[in-house]
Amino acid sequence: MKFGTSGLRGLSVDLKGRASALYATAFGKYLLETGKARAGDIILIGRDFRDSSPEISANCAGALTALGFRVFDCGNVPTPALALYGLESKAACLMVTGSHIPADRNGIKFYRPDGEIDKTDEAAITAQAAEIERSGKALIEAPAKMEDHEAICRQLFFERNTALLPQGALSGLKIGVYQHSTVARDLLIDVLAHYGAEIIALGRSESFIPVDTEAVSDEPIALMRRWVSEHKFDAIVSTDGDGDRPLVADETGTPLRGDLLGLVAANFLRARTVVTPVTSNSGIESAGTFTVRRTRVGSPFVISGMEEAVAAGDDRVMGFEANGGLLTATTFEINGRKLRALPTRDCFIPMLAILSLAAARSQPLSVIAASYKLPFAAADRLENFPVETSAALMEYLRASDENLASFLQPIGAVATKSDIDGLRVTLRDGGIIHFRPSGNAPEMRCYVEAGSESAALHLLHSGLDRIRGWAAAR
Repeated sequence: MKFGTSGLRGLSVDLKGRASALYATAFGKYLLETGKARAGDIILIGRDFRDSSPEISANCAGALTALGFRVFDCGNVPTPALALYGLESKAACLMVTGSHIPADRNGIKFYRPDGEIDKTDEAAITAQAAEIERSGKALIEAPAKMEDHEAICRQLFFERNTALLPQGALSGLKIGVYQHSTVARDLLIDVLAHYGAEIIALGRSESFIPVDTEAVSDEPIALMRRWVSEHKFDAIVSTDGDGDRPLVADETGTPLRGDLLGLVAANFLRARTVVTPVTSNSGIESAGTFTVRRTRVGSPFVISGMEEAVAAGDDRVMGFEANGGLLTATTFEINGRKLRALPTRDCFIPMLAILSLAAARSQPLSVIAASYKLPFAAADRLENFPVETSAALMEYLRASDENLASFLQPIGAVATKSDIDGLRVTLRDGGIIHFRPSGNAPEMRCYVEAGSESAALHLLHSGLDRIRGWAAAR
């Protein structure tokens, strides 16, 4: 078990056992000892559609009930819906989800009553878990009875998202909803239909399908291209497993990059300060009237950056990740209504922002995307790539300029480099290549930018080939 870029992650088989009870107990004790919650307070639990999630949720409920908390079951809801209900109820939350990673892995996202935990909280919970293990104390792993609050949680999130646009804002659009196994699949249809879009549900699955919206694999792209050809869609939308990362494909079935969706949402919200990781497109700074702050990858770092901006006196502060998940740190006024801050990833606002822009302009999504004139960007990852190999590669590349130059010699010459999160290199021809081990799974990620789509794809494939070659030669 370890905390990654967003939440605790581990093997499903482990989390179904003692580990989930251990970390739920550690979280509960941390809340009690720091005064962030008291015995008798409510804690909310939600979960995704993985086979392991109900058992893990039950373990967590039992452990928290044993500490004196009242546990409400919010069922299969999007993470941002659970987080919103937690903020409205001033209740801590646990979301049992592995997000986009395969079903043999799972995780838990933790929320204090005032929002998502930060890296300091993660360290304290980890230390609390270690202390429980050292003490040899018995843990309650038996399920506990919970009150059913799924309908309340869903309705609150539906009301938030149906107050963003004018009535009929999406009329005239034909949208496919790729439902697969995302917990957002029914809410997506309800919200988009509310605004007048013609909706067709696609690809609903009763078994879990991992969809990574930041590096969409070939199979879902092939599905979406077939569907747009068959149905003449204006767009296809979907999310990852827990509904906090958006996936929007244009009228050709080509996915739009998450950082483009974040940029469109920033303009939609009329943001003044935007916080985004170093992996987001380098053209964002010149694509709006807002100030940009760059961070490491992961929602805790984006949240920290937003908090710093608010502390400095900024207003209309928001953030987004390269996967498109959007976070708000201050209240925004949209469509004549107040939108309360929700400092955790949300996929609905970015989707609604770009779809309403397409409807208002009567333009295809591909035309809208091209109008921003961002550098061409691409990203992918090597799955099942040993963590030890990733660490060894990064150590080698950071050891000396000679090592880095030698590794990249078949690709291009190094102009500058940044080590904020992973290793981001600007080449002399203006291209950018960024190597970064995943914080959530045994994966090695590569991000690139170039002057054309073909150049970006060539750079991406070259970078992945260099990683494979280096690992094979070890």
